[in-house]
Amino acid sequence: MIQCKVKLDIFEGPLDLLLYLVKKSEVDIYHIPIVEITDQYLKYLDLMKTLDLEIAGEFLWMAANLIYLKSKMLLPIEQQEEEEEDEEFDPHSELIRQLIEYKKFKEAADGLKKMEEARSLYFPREATPEMDSHDFAADLGEVSIFDLLNAFSKILEKVQIRENLNKLFEEEVSVEGKILMIEEMLSSRFSFVLEDFFSGNVSRMELVATFLAVLELIRLKRIRVTQDNNFGNIFVQRAVDIKQLEARG
Repeated sequence: MIQCKVKLDIFEGPLDLLLYLVKKSEVDIYHIPIVEITDQYLKYLDLMKTLDLEIAGEFLWMAANLIYLKSKMLLPIEQQEEEEEDEEFDPHSELIRQLIEYKKFKEAADGLKKMEEARSLYFPREATPEMDSHDFAADLGEVSIFDLLNAFSKILEKVQIRENLNKLFEEEVSVEGKILMIEEMLSSRFSFVLEDFFSGNVSRMELVATFLAVLELIRLKRIRVTQDNNFGNIFVQRAVDIKQLEARG
């Protein structure tokens, strides 16, 4: 079994996941295919459970809501119309309303963040006290936790290992060992494609341990991840501490 449980502070909420799936599926937010989106949402939830990540209650509540909506969509048209007439509250419309409002909120927040970053270029910063490299942000940038989960899902599919996941948890796999492996690789080269860290793994449990090691290194701010474009390759780099930044001028 895995010897380390990773606790993340980088999780986003269920509405973030839904917006991510809508964008990934390239569908109109006003006409979300509930059946398809529900299946994808549950797939991500299963992946988070497989990785033994802590899942907030609102993720499970959203899953129950989506399953209910999916069950309604699978009913005959006549029965759907009858239920809509009986219900004063339309959960489907409410979900779309929440998504649209949340999307507007996120876009506004992103706009304010960009304005703040642009403004900071025109004002000198105060001297920064000396800190060790663990105090510096190795933020995800444009890469979300769901981008990482999507990439890991593709890696699992490529490996095509026919093993029973439940039995695999009897294996002894060290996340700490995978952390050392990743840091050793990054000591010889500044940047790697995420998939490079999984090339030598031979079991699903090793893949899981390697992915948890990546998440733990992000949490510890020892690495940062970037993406070349939406849903493109994810690159992993060593976090740059302030002394290196000052040396670059």
